[in-house]
Amino acid sequence: MSGPLEGVRVLDLTNALMGPYAARIIGDLGADVIKVESREGDFVRGTGPARHAGMSNIYLNVGRSKRSLMLDLKHPKGRAALLRLAKNADVLLYNIRPQAMRRLGLSYDDVRAVNPRIIYCGAYGYGQDGPYAAKPAFDDLIQGAVAMPYLVQRVGGEPRFATTAVCDRSVGLHIVYSVLAALFYRERKGVGQAVDVPMFETMADMVLSDHLYGKTFDPPEGEMGYVRMLSRERRPFPTRDGHVCVMPYTEKHWFAVFDAIGRPELKSDPRFATIAARTTHTEEIYRILGEGMAARTTEEWVAVLDAADVPVMRLNTLETLLADPHLAATGFFRFVEHPSEGRIRSMAIAQRFSASPPEVTRHAPRLGEHSVEVLREAGLDEVDINELVNLGVTCDARTT
Repeated sequence: MSGPLEGVRVLDLTNALMGPYAARIIGDLGADVIKVESREGDFVRGTGPARHAGMSNIYLNVGRSKRSLMLDLKHPKGRAALLRLAKNADVLLYNIRPQAMRRLGLSYDDVRAVNPRIIYCGAYGYGQDGPYAAKPAFDDLIQGAVAMPYLVQRVGGEPRFATTAVCDRSVGLHIVYSVLAALFYRERKGVGQAVDVPMFETMADMVLSDHLYGKTFDPPEGEMGYVRMLSRERRPFPTRDGHVCVMPYTEKHWFAVFDAIGRPELKSDPRFATIAARTTHTEEIYRILGEGMAARTTEEWVAVLDAADVPVMRLNTLETLLADPHLAATGFFRFVEHPSEGRIRSMAIAQRFSASPPEVTRHAPRLGEHSVEVLREAGLDEVDINELVNLGVTCDARTT
């Protein structure tokens, strides 16, 4: 093991994407992450193409840097085994509803009774003080709840979800920093605590930080909705041979663009002279920018605008992203040999640490691959483990 979280042990009871993504990051940072799974396993194991059952492409990505323990938590002996593991754990992550955790006998009070220093982190749909407390939640539902498809509709067309699991991934990052903050507090104060990370409230803050806009003030100073982000002209601009993404922001940026598109007179146009004026006239300025971009090729614009220090990027497709020269130079994509899945493409850890560099510590495990190993570490002997295997509470991956 290496990385800044070396020595931290995490019990990961999460499923699907949000929690497993957070746990993967924590594992990449050096923690010993034990993924606790039911007999059926995390259902994301079956999402997408796979060479073997239970080892899908998405699981291979979010399941790395962990060990897998199959444990039936509905069985009393499974619950007892988990509480035994919790005695020496630093963190317990879960993303089922708190009501279900209480029914399993694994509430915060149950767990802290065996380990008062544990960080008990629940990540689920909605805060527990409101009427949605017991509702199930998934990425699409939360996108809808925080008005993301509506914002797409306002730009033009029908309401649509984002084409990546933006809520799961974003809230996953909030889980990571919340756990790290609680661990830091424990180091200073010596006490554990329960941490709740609700998806709805977390994403509402993210969306409304941009779009509360005029209703930030009481009484309001205008309507809701960040004008620039809701402009129909805000888009990748067509060039002679593709598309380019341009983000002039300051006066210096915009004045350089006006020169580049052959419209220097716009520098003295009061509609575009200040950021407040440009925001008010977003549609006009983006329309002019789009018309100018059509005159040259993508590569020509990237060269011209880079030279003028104007923020610009070519528009990648999924296929060209794989071949992006910057990602190639930084070694972002790597081919590795997985013990059961063969040669797979893996993405590197993007963050760099000078003193405690993180690394991918383990390949994504098969269901229950480390059950016996983990239970031995918890102090169970061979008789106890064999009983759990025979009862179907756990599995011995050496015989499955």
